[in-house]
Parts: sequence; C-alpha cells; structure tokens
Amino acid sequence: MQIFTSDQFVLPLPEGHRFPMAKYRLLREQVARALPAARLVEAPAASDGELALVHTPAYVEAVAEGLLSPAQQREIGFPWSARGVERARRSVGATIAAARLALREGVAANLAGGTHHASADKGAGYCVFNDVAVAARLMQAEWHRQRRQLLRVAVIDLDVHQGNGTASIFADDPTVFTLSMHGAKNFPFRKEASDLDVELPDGCVDAPYLAALDRALAELWRRHGSAPPGLIFYLAGADPHEGDRLGRLKLSTDGLAERDRRVFAAARERRIPLALSMAGGYGRVIEDTVAVQLNTVRAALASWRQWNNTAP
Repeated sequence: MQIFTSDQFVLPLPEGHRFPMAKYRLLREQVARALPAARLVEAPAASDGELALVHTPAYVEAVAEGLLSPAQQREIGFPWSARGVERARRSVGATIAAARLALREGVAANLAGGTHHASADKGAGYCVFNDVAVAARLMQAEWHRQRRQLLRVAVIDLDVHQGNGTASIFADDPTVFTLSMHGAKNFPFRKEASDLDVELPDGCVDAPYLAALDRALAELWRRHGSAPPGLIFYLAGADPHEGDRLGRLKLSTDGLAERDRRVFAAARERRIPLALSMAGGYGRVIEDTVAVQLNTVRAALASWRQWNNTAP
C-alpha cells in the first residue's frame, strides 16, 4: 500500500506554539519501522489550478504570495512562511495522490491532511487549504472526463472537531455527502450544517461512541440507497483519544482502533475505495497520538490487503 508523506516541510513556529508539528515525522518513522509493507512516497504539490477547484483565486494568491493579513494568519493559527505554503500544497497533493490510487487499489493514505476547517475563501484552525475538498472535486472531474459518469463522494469525518469548512464547501452539492461525528461543545463554536452531524457529549467513552458510529454509517448507506458513493474520504482524527489536550472525549486506544476497523470494513464490504487522511491529534503525550495513528495506518494496510487478496 502506498502512503504519501510531506513531513520534511516543517513550519518555523514560534517557541511554545501548541501545534505538535513533530507528530508527522514521528508517525512516518513508526510506519517505516513497524509496517515495512507500506511504501512511503513523498507527496507532490497541488497546483494553483487544483486548489482553485475549491478555493477562491484571491485566497490562493494571498496564501501563495504572502498577502494574508495578520487577522487571517491568526485565524489559521500559523504565521505565514514560504515553507508553510509548500507544506499546505503538499498536504493537498498527498490526498489527491491517495484518492487517485485508492480508486485503483481500494485503499491509500496521506500521513497528514484532514484540514477540514479551511473553507473556500479562508483558512482556520491550523488548516490552510481543504485537502479533502480539493481532492474530491478533482476526482469527480477526472472520473467524468475518463468515464463520462458521475462520481459520488462521501466524507466520513471522525476528527473530534466538526468539519465546518468541508460542510460549507459542499453545502449545496448533492454529489458529496458530508458526515461529521464530533464533540458538541468543541471547536468550532459556530458550526456549519453537514449532511449528517453527530454531536457527542464531553467525556464520551468507547461503547456509546461506537454505537453512534454504527448508526451514522447505517444512515449514510440508507440515504444513498441504490446509488452508493464511488469514493470515501476518511478523516481519522486521533483527537477523540482520552489523552488529547483538545479533544474532551474519552476514547481508549483500543476503542479508536475498533472505530477504524469498522470504517474500513464498511467501505471494503461495499467495494468502495477509501482515501485516508490523518486529521487532528494533540496528545498530552505526543507518543500517544502517534500510537493511535499508527493503529489507523495498520488498519488501512490490513484493509488494502483484503481488498487486493494480498497475503500478510
């Protein structure tokens, strides 16, 4: 299974910044050590034209040319830098590459991505461009050009924070179904309406979480009826974990592994290709976040093997 990475582009963050930039490198190192069957590939950069499938040209230009205002940079949470622009482009490029490959091989992954707070004309919450939205639009365009058919897309967003940017981008689009399962009282405090929002109380633990997930997936399939999605984007946030600084939920490492297993199994059993993005994770102990994410990649690899009838 191919996994796309972009962790060589490290942002020059100020001392004490709370974004855990090191988690991407640590995860890549753990994947390389623990999962030798996973092939790590450096992500390509998304072009201006690809970004403009979702984002306004003025916003793309402001990011690329360093024209973001101080207020816009504060909303994103990162100071502008050329390396930050390249990192944002590569994060989108990784999800594009993973989606293309998933359509051929069933499963592929981006070790970053899941930047679901970015909307068409602005970034927010550590998200510059919306990688899943851009990749979804591009896959639909390529699918139609190659097959003259509509590609329906589903976004299964299990980050602890609502995917407000993704919801706003696809608000009036019946070809993209947005499912977000998140903490009711967590960021963003002004939420956008997804096609299906599942709000969870603070302190939610494994059993009620997994029951809510089962209901949400059943509702996703019910609403699609005889026209299931042809591609799933899965945002597998590690931040519902009980050790997360920003999550407010109480899922165990085993509970999150079971969450991942259920999502991958649901897609595989229906033969729906799945592109994985890692989304958020802010563990008090960064190794806990990396362990959760490594389990997610392990589940992805197992599903890829089953899809392709490949021996472990």
